[in-house]
Amino acid sequence: MTDLSAPVPHQPAREHLSHLDTALPFAQRHIGPQAADVETMLDRLGFDSLEALMTAAVPGGIRAAGDLELPAPLTEEATARELRALAEANRPGEPMIGLGYHATVTPPVIRRNVLEDPSWYTAYTPYQPEISQGRLEALLNFQTVVGDLTGLPTANASLLDEGTAAAEAMTLVRRGNRKAAGPFVVDADALPQTIDVVRTRAEAMGIDVVVADLADGLPDGELCGVLVQYPGASGRILDPRGVIEAAHERNALAVVAADLLALTLLEAPGALGADVVVGSTQRFGVPLFYGGPHAGYMAVAVGLERHLPGRLVGVSVDAEGRPAYRLALQTREQHIRRDKATSNICTAQVLLAVVASMYAVYHGPQGLRAIASRTHRYAAVLAQALMKAGIEVEHQQFFDTVSAVVPGRATEIVAAAHERGIQLRRVDADRLGISTSECTTRSTLVRLLEAFGVDLDVDAVDGAADDALPAGLRRETAYLTHEVFSSHQSETAMLRYLRRLSARDYALDRGMIPLGSCTMKLNATTEMEPVSLPGFADLHPFAPADDAVGYRQLVAELEEWLAEVTGYDRVSIQPNAGSQGELAGLMAIRGYHRANGQGERNVCLIPSSAHGTNAASAVMAGMKVVVVKAAEDGAVDLDDLRRQCDLHVDDLAAIMVTYPSTHGAYEDTITELCEIVHGHGGQVYVDGANLNALLGYARPGEFGGDVSHLNLHKTFCIPHGGGGPGVGPVAVREHLAPYLPSHAMHPEAEKRDGIGPISAAPYGSAGILPISWAYIRLMGAEGLTRATAVAVLSANYIASRLDEHFPVLYRGHGGLVAHECILDLRGLTKETGVSVDDVAKRLVDYGFHAPTMSFPVAGTLMVEPTESEDLAEIDRFCDAMIAIRAEIERVRAGEWTPEDSPLRGAPHTSRALVGEWDRSYSRELAVFPTGIAGPNGVADKYWPPVARIDQAYGDRNLVCACPPLEAFAE
Repeated sequence: MTDLSAPVPHQPAREHLSHLDTALPFAQRHIGPQAADVETMLDRLGFDSLEALMTAAVPGGIRAAGDLELPAPLTEEATARELRALAEANRPGEPMIGLGYHATVTPPVIRRNVLEDPSWYTAYTPYQPEISQGRLEALLNFQTVVGDLTGLPTANASLLDEGTAAAEAMTLVRRGNRKAAGPFVVDADALPQTIDVVRTRAEAMGIDVVVADLADGLPDGELCGVLVQYPGASGRILDPRGVIEAAHERNALAVVAADLLALTLLEAPGALGADVVVGSTQRFGVPLFYGGPHAGYMAVAVGLERHLPGRLVGVSVDAEGRPAYRLALQTREQHIRRDKATSNICTAQVLLAVVASMYAVYHGPQGLRAIASRTHRYAAVLAQALMKAGIEVEHQQFFDTVSAVVPGRATEIVAAAHERGIQLRRVDADRLGISTSECTTRSTLVRLLEAFGVDLDVDAVDGAADDALPAGLRRETAYLTHEVFSSHQSETAMLRYLRRLSARDYALDRGMIPLGSCTMKLNATTEMEPVSLPGFADLHPFAPADDAVGYRQLVAELEEWLAEVTGYDRVSIQPNAGSQGELAGLMAIRGYHRANGQGERNVCLIPSSAHGTNAASAVMAGMKVVVVKAAEDGAVDLDDLRRQCDLHVDDLAAIMVTYPSTHGAYEDTITELCEIVHGHGGQVYVDGANLNALLGYARPGEFGGDVSHLNLHKTFCIPHGGGGPGVGPVAVREHLAPYLPSHAMHPEAEKRDGIGPISAAPYGSAGILPISWAYIRLMGAEGLTRATAVAVLSANYIASRLDEHFPVLYRGHGGLVAHECILDLRGLTKETGVSVDDVAKRLVDYGFHAPTMSFPVAGTLMVEPTESEDLAEIDRFCDAMIAIRAEIERVRAGEWTPEDSPLRGAPHTSRALVGEWDRSYSRELAVFPTGIAGPNGVADKYWPPVARIDQAYGDRNLVCACPPLEAFAE
């Protein structure tokens, strides 16, 4: 293994031309500690090189057989040039394919100040609500938009896409309505990818799905629920009231999959009797991104809110009695309920939900209605023109999609339209689907009619064409009546609103977010910029394969590189979150056992310390969870593992194990664990959440893993976006490759048949893959390997500095931690009454986001500095923690009670500077604690917008839509 202690070499400028354009290597931009810092940190730990540290930390039995074989690193400018070339190899054209994906305009003020702004995209999931008020308000706006347009009282803060939202709705109606039995009925006119995702999920969970033409009514017999598409994939607008009433008569619940833009003109499904409404908010200003990331949505009727999957933002009050936002109910239920969780979704698509909500804020109800009316008008004029030319239009009532009957001519017309820059949907040899959008113009219609061989005056047709919305379904209920949707229509007002919200949040642009298990590392601007290139942003996921050459090359290279760094044979990047990657990996194991005639193998062993989504994913994959105990040192108890394997030798399917462990330690026993499970007929799933501590040093596919999911939003630099987007690729050994996710509309024919899709689009959230591609291309093998070593160095440096103040709970091989460490506060809490929450909130006063609280061990803090934080910031964090420890000592000494200490009073807002002060500590100590000053003694003070939030109050008084402005009055 190459010695990485020296800085990544680069040639200084000399007389040789080959050196004149050599910039500082990107690895030195990405990695915070420079050479002198690394030497200082190593000296404290007693090592003379990074390689010596890694030799001591990483068990020799798992060390990689050789160095990574990746392309040599490029400069930032060269990488940007390659990505531009890949983007230009794609041909977005004018997408009129529809099927839930539509061209849209992202208002530049939103694109620049949300989608491309690190204050929004580098924030973390709002588990510390006091410093997340900006994005929580934006998400509350999102929930209000969805709730208003769907006509249901409670909407969540986004889901992963429309297909998986429909699948989540299927499981919701089963658990929310115990009186119903029988299959789940799906509209034959539902989006085809939605039908396939629902079928994939249902098959794993043992749910029967019946696809039926609901124009003929519900099929006979029992049913647990029904899903109606409104409008349908073909464009047809079926009045859902009859189906809904029939479902209710049979004690079933009704789900409506609805187009939000259409709902500005069509009556709200909730007003028509729907119990659940799902869909996508993509056409609210979110680029097509070749299929994602997009924010799915779900809204529910009264009585179902506690069954909602994912995140739910609610309103509570803070310690000063003012309204404050926070996550409501048990929105991290996977960690609480594990195998009893109702969903494995532990995140959302927050960044895209914010974009969609701000699109609604910017346009307001009148603007949205105007966009919808214009979109519909173009479809109506197109239909009238086709009919005047003697071409049959299949449905007379529609919103934006015209189904044209062209016997034997479909292929010819699609080709003719393509020559004119327009992408159409070929339904079959005799039918075409054509969807208009916000971006459709008169020129579009002229060229489209030319492709049909029709020569008509579009303006004359427009003058004679009637609208095609059904009179009985025209919208009558009001929507977006809250002040926020009528106050920001000028760009000045919108710009200031976005700035005001982002100023209330804490993101990586402010300082370190030392969250253990979450890897909040640098998301470099060079990596982020290509996401907005038209070739990446504007391509429809079902565009012809030849129009996506750049994307297909990027995906192929990224999958190849991920296989190389993990030691696996094949990779699929379709899963659009870590939770979906888990599910895909477990379903691959399940498919493998079934193909071998061992379908009875359905037991999944999960260590007691595992991430909560592991157990939830196993249940969703149709497996039975059996917990394996942890030993005293936090490692998997191999004796208990053997007992469980012996007990389940006939039905053992797999073990899910995180490595390094969830406790942040390199366990010596991982290879033995793999051998034990394999010896009993099981497969080994290595959760790749902590790959950041292995990259370049060990490969799960080499040391015993059969399958892993990776978190590109952790190890490979896709930003968390305040709780999404993410990508969770699944990597497998060759014997599991046939059971990777497939997709009926995949551009590669060999990937169309298989176990089915895990997400709605063939490549999942393809639009953010350029970020990880760029990261690997910029870093190269040596840079990635050094990043791992520095991440481990930084974690051990923190453990060394803080151990005497807050004991480090677990250590692994060589007495060292991996890339994160757990600080144990339980003894201090018992002695002083100061809780882990008190320390977390007090860190806000010192200018930090808290580490991960009480996971995987209650009463602890898990700290992960990553490789991107420099030594000054790491020392600032350590100094803050040591200062807080001194404050705890003052509580222990009786100077303060826990209740009247700055720890319990934290976080302190700017209001602490004025008015009466009756606390036993000074205002100065409250807001300018010891060590807060930055370089040159200047305190760049972050002021939390609200004081500590009363979590229980918000659950007792559930409010999940925008409160009136009067609620914020003094």
